[in-house]
Amino acid sequence: MSVSLFSCVLVANRGEIARRVMRTLRRLGIRSVAVYTDVDADAPHVREADRAVRVPSYLDAEAVVSAAVSTGAAAVHPGYGFLSENAGFARACADAGVVFVGPGVEALEVMGDKIRAKQHVAAHDVPTVPGFSAVGLTDAQIAVEAERAGYPLLVKPSAGGGGKGMTVATGPADLADALATARRVARAAFGDDTLLLERLLERPRHIEVQVLADAHGTTLSLGERECTLQRRHQKVIEEAPSPVVDATTRALLGEAAVAAARSVGYLGAGTVEFLVAGDRVDEPFFIEMNTRLQVEHPVTELVTGVDLVEQQLRVAAGFALEPGPAPIVGHAIEARVYAETPARVYLPATGTVTLWQPGDARVDSAVETGSVVSAAYDPMIAKVIAHGPDRATALARLDAALAGTVVLGVDTNIADLRALLADPAVRAGDLDTGLLDRRGTPAAPEVPAAALAGVAKRIADAETPTDRSVWDRVGAWRAGGAAPVRTVFLEDDAGRVHDTTPGTGDATVMGGPDEFWVHADGGAHRLRVLSRRDASVRRRAAAHREPGALDPDLLAPLPGTVVALHVADADTVGAGARLVTIEAMKMEHTIVAPHAGVVRLRTSAGAQVARDAVVATVTPPAPVPEPVATQVPEPVEGPGAPARPGSNDPAEIPASTPSPEETHP
Repeated sequence: MSVSLFSCVLVANRGEIARRVMRTLRRLGIRSVAVYTDVDADAPHVREADRAVRVPSYLDAEAVVSAAVSTGAAAVHPGYGFLSENAGFARACADAGVVFVGPGVEALEVMGDKIRAKQHVAAHDVPTVPGFSAVGLTDAQIAVEAERAGYPLLVKPSAGGGGKGMTVATGPADLADALATARRVARAAFGDDTLLLERLLERPRHIEVQVLADAHGTTLSLGERECTLQRRHQKVIEEAPSPVVDATTRALLGEAAVAAARSVGYLGAGTVEFLVAGDRVDEPFFIEMNTRLQVEHPVTELVTGVDLVEQQLRVAAGFALEPGPAPIVGHAIEARVYAETPARVYLPATGTVTLWQPGDARVDSAVETGSVVSAAYDPMIAKVIAHGPDRATALARLDAALAGTVVLGVDTNIADLRALLADPAVRAGDLDTGLLDRRGTPAAPEVPAAALAGVAKRIADAETPTDRSVWDRVGAWRAGGAAPVRTVFLEDDAGRVHDTTPGTGDATVMGGPDEFWVHADGGAHRLRVLSRRDASVRRRAAAHREPGALDPDLLAPLPGTVVALHVADADTVGAGARLVTIEAMKMEHTIVAPHAGVVRLRTSAGAQVARDAVVATVTPPAPVPEPVATQVPEPVEGPGAPARPGSNDPAEIPASTPSPEETHP
């Protein structure tokens, strides 16, 4: 029976992955249909599709299937996330006569549940991490099983992925909080709070294997990817091949991945994920299988020359795969560009992209100039992928591409990505999944002189003499003197005040008149214009601020929903006490007390808060004055005079004022 590719495919996703799938569809001459929500009505993927249909939500399976049927789409490509691993959605597509570009229902059901998947592959001789399912267990029973499995333990939701809800219990004292947090996030993100607990391997590396399988009995391994560089279980930089996997280990990983895929009759592209201990790379443990295309699939495409989306479509249409593994050529590295503020503990950022210019590499992006980045969806806005004949060349090309990537109007992690690529451990390939967390939160980057001079020049070019006061126009004038150069005062996101004069240099400046975004020396910066008076006030305040002094007002680090209040109004708390938890983008962010004091809550459970809104105030206790000794008057000499204080006649000194520890236990 002859087979042919589809004439029309609906892409049931958004952002960079929707655009990436459509790129292959255009190359193959296949019409594309996009779906979009009200938030994404003007998104790039909507404009690039041949046709677009509004849906209430990307998770609304009925609406997505209806859109496919009404537009004549023969197949649905789910991308990743949303409905991509939903067995019910796959069934709904089949019932409507639409091909689901992905595996069969059995694979989705088995591999979509981490507990069931682990038990299933273990029965097919695939090695798994020691651990246990918490299904049907009370917290007390979980504690007993945890002791048997051994700490530290990783507590994670059985449903879903992306690191959401994963918490670590280092010992029995941490277990209750870890369980509560994992369940709460799992319910919110996946509607299922079933948990799985696994041994946390020391200095682990995260290695995954790309597989392809068809309906004609062929299952292939396309090599491994190193996905160890993660923050909060979210991957940041991925590469192929792994710098520590040799040919023997690669064959071992490939055999285990193929066995896992065959055990569920897998079809299409999928990824089998493994953990290995840092000192035992040749002993991989299965952790899960992602039954879809991965975010990091481009690195495999660049080293194998295989278009994975095309292969997904061909398998779904009934074509057979070319037998034999694809050779790996060179090295590829991918960096995920997030709309986030690294100096604010990597919290997601929102805003309008006032300028987007991709660097010189493969760039899969969700945005362009004018795009709005909202808090409604994942903060990843682009992927930058570089390829080279070896790892060192690929690293250098990726850094250059990131330096040339211009994103103005929204905070991003590009500067932090470049700093990470320069880290000696990263350059040496000495990686483990805790490396990024150990690096901590970076300080806001220094603003280069070229950026300051560029903004000052933009201001000077835009101004007319009437824009300024008479004294600014006259300036520091004296007879016979040269014309003065106006000083511009600018404040960066770290609160640093800069005084600068207009200059020339390689800087791209956007915005005004009070706030500017500028790209210079491979990084982006936001600068606010200050008056001379404001600049002076801020500098004096900084000079007189006591070292270590903290603001009593605690601000929401990002817009979101208050999901938990951990204290009551007027409670006395210690430094580090949890106060308020805000949920945004399916992640929780807990605000803690910066110092001891009395709490005044400025929000309530369920409230929506904006970024930098005051959610609580912690007033430190008033300083206790040092005790002052009473001066004893000089005794009067002569008859009847009081005796001098001596060893047998101590002077009476008032009792000292209680110490802070005594008044505030």
